[in-house]
Parts: sequence; C-alpha cells; structure tokens
Amino acid sequence: MAGITREPRLTPAARRVLDVATDLFYTRGINTVGMELVAERAGVTKKTIYDRFGSKQRLVVAYLRARDTRWRDFLDTHMDPAASPRARIGATFEALDAWMRQENQRGCAMVNAYAELSDPEHPGRTVAEEQKRWLRDLYTDLAREGGATGPEALGEVLAMLHEGAVVARNVTGVADAALTARAAADTLLTTNGVGA
Repeated sequence: MAGITREPRLTPAARRVLDVATDLFYTRGINTVGMELVAERAGVTKKTIYDRFGSKQRLVVAYLRARDTRWRDFLDTHMDPAASPRARIGATFEALDAWMRQENQRGCAMVNAYAELSDPEHPGRTVAEEQKRWLRDLYTDLAREGGATGPEALGEVLAMLHEGAVVARNVTGVADAALTARAAADTLLTTNGVGA
C-alpha cells in the first residue's frame, strides 16, 4: 500500500528505544511516560535517545509511524489473497478483528495519541490524521474498483464502520464488533452495486 513513509534503519540501541517507547506509549499513554523511564527500560541513557531521535516529539512520531506500518503490513497480508474488491473490503474487517484480538487492547493507537496530543501543531497528530485519511481512501478506492455507485460516500461509510467497530470493542466490550461491521458493510456493498 502506498502513502506511508517506511521506518528508517535503526541502530540496535535506537531499535530498543523505539520498541520500549512503543510499548510504554501505547499501554500507559504518551503524556504519562517520561524519557527517563524509556531510557531505563531500554537500557540506554537519555542522551542516547536524544542522539537517535532528537526529541520526545520525534520519538512519538516514530512510534506512531512504526505502529501504522505494522497495521498496514498486517492488513496487506489479509487482503492480498482476496480476489475481488468486495472480498478485499471484507478482508479489512476480518483483519481488524484479528488485529484487535492480538494488538489493540487499549483501542486505536492513532485515536489515543490524537486525544492525548492537545497541541494542534504536534506532528504526531498529523501522523494520526494521515492514517485515518489513508483508511478512508483505501475504502474509496476499493469501492470504486468494485463499481460502486458513489464510491466516495461509500468509502466514508466503510471507514466509519471500521472506526465504530474499534470503539465498540474497546469501549463497550463487543467482542465481535469488527465482524458485525463486516456484515453491515456487506449489505452496503450490495446496495451500492459492488459485486462479489
């Protein structure tokens, strides 16, 4: 999938820092995790973190980009075997179900970061916005490829179903929310002329 800046090669120390920061930022929250804790858990000095990433802000961006890369790679592996645009759309919801069971115990990392990063100029917010636009565009492109009537509107609705499934699972505990969203998407695809 296009549209993501791939993670640069990291030194072993930088990789440890990013791995630790990824776990801490996701499980504890970005604003509650200080660089001292990241350094301690990664077995490096704070100077090493700043040498490799420059600032906490840039470390947050690296965390979000790495998480997004993992999600897109995960999604690709689920979509690749699907032959038709309609099957690929269905595969996105199946991938979401599997991802939430394995990787998403605290909800969407992008949404969580966006809510935490109150400064509208924080580059982490830009990463989150880009990821959500990419998802909407993915659905729009697949709807267009499938011959949908009004692919832009359908892409928006499919993205909302996707995001709603994340909230339903993580906030209200609906374990099969992504599969419920998939069934709703299937109805919409039929209504909008996307063939099997």
